[in-house]
Amino acid sequence: MKSTLLIVSACLLALFSTVGASLPYPILPPLFAADAANDLNHFLGLPPKLLFGIALAINPVGLLIGSTLLGPLSDRYGRRPVLLVTALGAAAGHAITAGALLMQSYPLFIVARFATGLMEGNTSVARALLADELEGPLRVRAFSWLNGALYTGWLAGPLLAGFTLRWGITTPFWAAVVALLATAVITYIALAPQQVTPRQTSWWQVVQHQHALKLLLQPELRTLFVVQLAFTCGVTAFYEFYPLWLVEALRFDAQGIALATAALCATMTATSVFAGHASGHAPLQRASRFALLSAACIAAVALGGPTVGLIAIVVFGLPNAYYNAVMPAWCAERFGHLGQGAVMGLLSTIFCLANILMALLGSVLTLIDTRLILLVGAGLSAWAAWRIRQWSATGMANVKVVGV
Repeated sequence: MKSTLLIVSACLLALFSTVGASLPYPILPPLFAADAANDLNHFLGLPPKLLFGIALAINPVGLLIGSTLLGPLSDRYGRRPVLLVTALGAAAGHAITAGALLMQSYPLFIVARFATGLMEGNTSVARALLADELEGPLRVRAFSWLNGALYTGWLAGPLLAGFTLRWGITTPFWAAVVALLATAVITYIALAPQQVTPRQTSWWQVVQHQHALKLLLQPELRTLFVVQLAFTCGVTAFYEFYPLWLVEALRFDAQGIALATAALCATMTATSVFAGHASGHAPLQRASRFALLSAACIAAVALGGPTVGLIAIVVFGLPNAYYNAVMPAWCAERFGHLGQGAVMGLLSTIFCLANILMALLGSVLTLIDTRLILLVGAGLSAWAAWRIRQWSATGMANVKVVGV
């Protein structure tokens, strides 16, 4: 497959997957912050903000498991079949989510969001697809474009939710079903079947022994895990709770949240076009700077007034887009011989774990003040920036990594 078609296919897969994942962001805060009680926001008499935090956390739990396993499974069985199955599975998950909302069934909603997350952990497979076939500057640019597609998905999902709710709360989820079915068709047409070397291992053996967390046996990858988790906890604290901050500080409804998210994602998408360009600076030093700037934006939302906070939400897209172009490309270059599916799966696993941790912590801290979880996120991202710079300065990143 030619490089251009490969990149376009991977970007389309990322786009349609994240459209579905980002749909609930403008829907859930007004739903769980509503004064009117219903079976969703008062399930078992629990505080609505606690239910909101659980609803945020359960999808990343599925993403965590899917990201850990789908990359190595695609190493074993090929990228194409894994992407086909997961796209169809995610479509089914969104259909069940729509049914749960109609029935106001909180347990079914949670199960559906978990199953959808499990299938949407296929972003690591799309990254591995690019890492398999591309090298050098083209690989860096391709990762940047893939990030741009992901950001566009985060843009399209909230916009879709915000502007289709007038036709019913389930309408955005049915639109996601259509988008993911389209993803499956694109995958089937655009990706040629791969010749996978036969191995004497079952899928269960792959799950047990070749999952992405196996990489943590390597000291350098443990360091990567810690710093990436700290930075990503800051980012996910921001992603998950700035919509609630918008509701509380600016009285935004779902459409207002969608517009703010659109501005943020448009910034990230536009920035990603340039983020993959070559630079004379060391990758980890660049990543450290972008992590620190991201932390400053998160802190500005928590500490600034409504206007400053709204501007900081949009500006956050600049350093975050650069960071997410630099770090995955460096990881692919540095650790690719360990299996690109497993390496990209580890990065996705970290993102999902951060989502879970911050959603659970935020469900408690927001009972006091929503700004507290944003301050925690800013502090974690700032620490990650310092630790990455320290890591780069010690020269540890230049140590050769042996195979697992």
